[in-house]
Amino acid sequence: MAVSAEREPAADLPIARVIPMLPLAHLDREFDYRVPRELDELAQPGVRVRVRFAGRLVDGFLVERVETSEHPGKLGWLDKVVGGERVLTKEIAALVDAVAQRYAGTRADVLRLAIPPRHARVEAEQAGERAPAPESPGCEAWTSYVHGEAFVSAVRAGRGPRAVWQALPGEDWPARLADLAAVVVARGRTAVLVVPDQKDLDRVAAACVDLVGDDLVVPLAAGLGPAMRYRRWLAALRGTARIVVGTRSSVFAPVPDLGLMAVWDDGDDSHSEPRSPYPHAREVALLRAHASGCALVLGGHARTAEAQALVNSGWAHDLVADRAEVRARAPQVTALADSDHALARDPGARAARLPAIAFAAAREALAAGAGVLVQVPRRGYVPSLACGKCRAPARCRRCNGPMSLASAVGPDGAGTPTCRWCGVADATHRCNACGSRSLRAVVVGAGRTAEELGRAFPGVPVRTSGGSEVLATVKPGAALVVSTVGAEPVMPGGYGAVLLLDGWALLGRADLRAEEETLRRWMTAGSLARPAGEGGRVVVVADSSLPTVQSLVRWDPVGAAQAQLDERAEVRFPPTVHIAAVDGSREAIETLLANAQLPDVVEQLGPVPLPPGERLPFAGDGPEPAEVERMLLRVPRGSGGALARALSEAQAVRGARRESGSVRVQIDPVRIG
Repeated sequence: MAVSAEREPAADLPIARVIPMLPLAHLDREFDYRVPRELDELAQPGVRVRVRFAGRLVDGFLVERVETSEHPGKLGWLDKVVGGERVLTKEIAALVDAVAQRYAGTRADVLRLAIPPRHARVEAEQAGERAPAPESPGCEAWTSYVHGEAFVSAVRAGRGPRAVWQALPGEDWPARLADLAAVVVARGRTAVLVVPDQKDLDRVAAACVDLVGDDLVVPLAAGLGPAMRYRRWLAALRGTARIVVGTRSSVFAPVPDLGLMAVWDDGDDSHSEPRSPYPHAREVALLRAHASGCALVLGGHARTAEAQALVNSGWAHDLVADRAEVRARAPQVTALADSDHALARDPGARAARLPAIAFAAAREALAAGAGVLVQVPRRGYVPSLACGKCRAPARCRRCNGPMSLASAVGPDGAGTPTCRWCGVADATHRCNACGSRSLRAVVVGAGRTAEELGRAFPGVPVRTSGGSEVLATVKPGAALVVSTVGAEPVMPGGYGAVLLLDGWALLGRADLRAEEETLRRWMTAGSLARPAGEGGRVVVVADSSLPTVQSLVRWDPVGAAQAQLDERAEVRFPPTVHIAAVDGSREAIETLLANAQLPDVVEQLGPVPLPPGERLPFAGDGPEPAEVERMLLRVPRGSGGALARALSEAQAVRGARRESGSVRVQIDPVRIG
């Protein structure tokens, strides 16, 4: 509704405080506008509005109505109320403030992540009737975990327990999350369940529908059309849907009376938002659970160092099964040359991509009528290379980027080694470590792996999952399923064997989280195997002496997470400290830091050039500089808030002065390598 020519202020609370949707840090504050009498009824806290700012109309959100303004000058008028839906609730407004402060961002950027674009026709639809609350489920399966029954009882009583849940191998984890959500809904409250991808979303949503019915569950994902997504989001806002299942942005779902927040597999990169201010769904869930007092569950087959730090601090508690239960549910795990006898029988096991133990496990499973899952790190054909003599990763002599084959076959009958970062071909490449000219494939893609296995096991059906074609489930029976990481389909009854290929290539990546992520990928795939008592086997093609491989063999994700946390404490990396990554041109970085009132305890590391392959797009933050460098700022845990405030204020100063050069700030970035 627009304002008429005759403008009279509203009789009660005539001042509206508005957050304009402006990307500039120095304008990240509330502005006061007069509310005309015509808009008095519609202009309620939480509605979308349009206001005139610097001579042009901009969108914004009305956050508060007050009696007077502290602004000494003349106030402009609220121009328009866009619909009457109060889309910004008090809880989400407070969460947006907290996330912006935590990540040194602006509230406008966080609001774009939290609230989807308006769809007028959908908003005009009548809200559906709320379905009656179902009966509380028994949740007997939670008794397999130490203190699991006590945790469910606390959720049922309406308290706010916080736990890091270690799911058992073979656990029907979507059903366990649905149990907790149904308990919360039975009390008349709501639940938000956050998962990494569409495959997991479909499984969890189906499990919730089985317990509480279709009317009380809404799946939220980026792949939905604008109308359907907004309709489901409004169902959560209006309270007709009591369980929201979605990907990372659903952590902001505006459900009333939140009773449970759950994040599954918090180590997955998909939980990290690639747009400014780059929040992580786990951290947003922690902020929301702390502010609302709701129950919180961080679940997964593996465990991150961040989750272990929460347990060590006492903020959250362990929710794990005892060792006897783990041994009964886990498959038998075999690594390369785990004994002198095995090495003597197969001396080529360390060099072979598919050693004899892997072929034997696959043959036995197929002979028993069971499926075989083969996990490979990459899709395609031959994505990357290593030295054929010492296995050191092949690196570009120009920029130190990873080398790969530009094509399957080059002019000389073999592919030409080409840098994936700078694109320079190097036909005379030599190993930086030993000087050898021989090269071998580090990671053979899923396509070529499927071809090789099809020839090795003639007559056995071969399925592939990954890329644009991800299988959620496969039929039980003797079959080979080749999958990239994260795309492993579920086989009812479990796989007879799971083969984890190219493990040393995963562990050899120059990344702080390489070991943690490798174990997470292995355990996610290994959990799909049958228990050892039913013949289930996992073969990992990696050296048995490696700590990560030993953690898999023992099926000890908690011990591995604690070891990772101890190592990071020793070298002072997150989560034991806070780190801010500042990316941009050297001149822009220096200007930003000159304007920042950094804490006295800050350490400056760098700047160093960022190769193109390691950069994130500067979308929303201005054009990308020609030469991007990175400065790391490190502070103790207690000074993280001061560091974020200092960088946010410095960005505001740069914006107010209109200084050239785009600078991107990431607090505790996912990738530090």
